[in-house]
Amino acid sequence: MASTNELHVVLGASGGLGKAVVRELAAQGKRVRAANRSGRAEAPPGVETAACDAANPEQVREVCRGARVVYHCVNVPYPQWFALLPPITEAIIAGAAAAGAKLVVGDNLYMYGPASVPLREDLPNNAVSRKGRLRAELANKLLEAHRQGKVRAAIGRGSDFYGPGVLNAVAGERLFAAALQNKTVNLIGDLDQPHTYTFINDFAKGMLTLAEREEALGEVWHLPNAETLTTRQFAELVFQQTGTRPAVRGAGRGLVALLGLFNPILRELKEELYQFQQPFIVDHGKYARVFGTQITPHEEAIRQTLEWFRGRGE
Repeated sequence: MASTNELHVVLGASGGLGKAVVRELAAQGKRVRAANRSGRAEAPPGVETAACDAANPEQVREVCRGARVVYHCVNVPYPQWFALLPPITEAIIAGAAAAGAKLVVGDNLYMYGPASVPLREDLPNNAVSRKGRLRAELANKLLEAHRQGKVRAAIGRGSDFYGPGVLNAVAGERLFAAALQNKTVNLIGDLDQPHTYTFINDFAKGMLTLAEREEALGEVWHLPNAETLTTRQFAELVFQQTGTRPAVRGAGRGLVALLGLFNPILRELKEELYQFQQPFIVDHGKYARVFGTQITPHEEAIRQTLEWFRGRGE
């Protein structure tokens, strides 16, 4: 069993996933270093914080020094993906390798492209978007580094996040904060298509499992999710707990394209809109067969999320 004194380094500790991984590590009594650009990461008591530009190899190497596990939770705004994600990936591989640490990477599902079946890890990379092809390239680079013995790595993938600390997401502030204020909820795509939503705390727990289990290394894993609902059904669960009945709108391709003329994030989202216009269902059977699952039901996950948003508004 791993010692509680072994260091766990979380890169990207200010994002929704990074904060969730830090919380879970701290709750399990692990020694944690939470790193972000400013060094002022929001973290539980006892967590060390550090400043690190994840695209700077020297800074990454230094912040990873002494780590048993490095968690790559870094993300950047869509318009910066092509400039920043490749050097960030290179720097984190090198930093984890120099420390002799395991590397656990948080990833999304863009590389599969549109699929007529639930998404599994053995599906080919058929991305129809530039960002999807980039994600496939970065994942292949990580797995190749593992195969070559440069670093021991595992990749955990999830769908659209929601949960405490998740703001800039489809099911983030635009749903939870708006519902609490009984304001119009602006969502994306066909609201009556099934869409898997990933509770951020369950994703974080899955990342820790990948770090602890040797059989996780060198593989891609879809981390566990509660049952897949339509986006409208998911929103209804939120409204049941807020006691509000806001208007709900789903932006289709035309509206997203129009809004994208003024908003660079929405402009980049347009090429991923297929995920919300047809069934988008994640199969986590591979993970369940190897590690089992402890999934938070949507109702409880939504309760925790609303509690966080209420506290944020106080």
